[in-house]
Amino acid sequence: MSNVAASGDFGLSGELPVGVGGSAAAEFGPLVRRFAKTFGNRRGAGAGLAVHLRGAPLVEIWTGSAGNTPWTKDTGSIVFSATKGITATVIHRLADRGLLDYAAPVAEYWPEFGANGKGGITVRQVMTHRAGLSALSPIASGLEILDHQLMEERLAAAKPDRLLGVPAYHALTYGWLLAGLARAITGDGMAELFRTEVAEPLGIDGIHLGRPPASAPTSYAELAGNQLRPIGNPLTAKVLGFSYGIPGALGAAARCLFLPGVESILEGENPPILRTELGAGNGVSTASALATMYGALANNGIADGRQYLSPRTIKAVRRIESYRLDHALFYAPMLWHLGYHSLPMPGGRAGLGHIGLGGSFGWAEPRLGLSVGFVHNRLSVGQLTFDQSSAAWLLPMVLAGLRSTRRAAALMETPEAA
Repeated sequence: MSNVAASGDFGLSGELPVGVGGSAAAEFGPLVRRFAKTFGNRRGAGAGLAVHLRGAPLVEIWTGSAGNTPWTKDTGSIVFSATKGITATVIHRLADRGLLDYAAPVAEYWPEFGANGKGGITVRQVMTHRAGLSALSPIASGLEILDHQLMEERLAAAKPDRLLGVPAYHALTYGWLLAGLARAITGDGMAELFRTEVAEPLGIDGIHLGRPPASAPTSYAELAGNQLRPIGNPLTAKVLGFSYGIPGALGAAARCLFLPGVESILEGENPPILRTELGAGNGVSTASALATMYGALANNGIADGRQYLSPRTIKAVRRIESYRLDHALFYAPMLWHLGYHSLPMPGGRAGLGHIGLGGSFGWAEPRLGLSVGFVHNRLSVGQLTFDQSSAAWLLPMVLAGLRSTRRAAALMETPEAA
């Protein structure tokens, strides 16, 4: 295997394509070239990709721009629902220390949560999107959700809906539910817990909830593209609002995913979404930091030679808790772990992680000791379907590159190859 850190023709000279920075094992050439072609020519946008094997980087590359500046290893973007995997990791750290039990009712730790018939809802049900709280009623607005403590209080007082016990993706409420639980146990908000339970123990800076502080090495890449502005036009907003009352998958998806005015909190160089604590959706992360965190999940809880999560917790994390049609994701067959998901696709079923809106994701493959972090900053309705499916081609190419490195290593170790 060889590492590279220059520009040029990767396939012929062992160098990276023009416009790509970082380094990669030569056997990942097809992945690097596809990455460069796909993400290197987007206006105002860029991306980062990290692939680690047993904690050591095989690929650390980036391309494009973060607005007016080039993308670097320390560039982070909003990873949207990939934030949920980080939030879940915080909860696992608390469980590891005996501060909570997955099987226990949430109200045992957060008494206010027991209101309106929720006394029996367990931590496990919340972490696997079966708490019957995928939507807020009455409907919250885009501005209301910026008050994260208000949202925690509203969920504590809420009544579960008829989908209690059934998988129904808690797209936004997931973060406030686990933040309220963690706050009741520790007294700290989720942004502080991202720092004390994830970033600091792992020795990384590139994971933040909301905008990274000015003193942090991580720089924020503002969103490129039309973001979600098209859904804010009067006609679309009216149709989506009407769909709230429709039974079945469409209504469940609308209630879970759509909030009036939510597009406005994403706009601008300093969008309002960065000024709150949304543990389900406003994490800012670098590719390398995501790969590092998932590296602990991929390697028996060990990161940089230290036990980050116990074998008992890792065993619980790897277990698939639910493999059923998700009522808020148009009946997609979701394999839910405790806070993460697998995917019924090549390279995805045996792993676990979380994909966010727009396609950013973090991933662990425990059988191989492999972890992946991918982040980018384009959010554009017209390209959303393509971007959302990035994991579907990135993960198989990562695995193909890993197979190539193993074949190369085997050849080097075979005496006849000399």
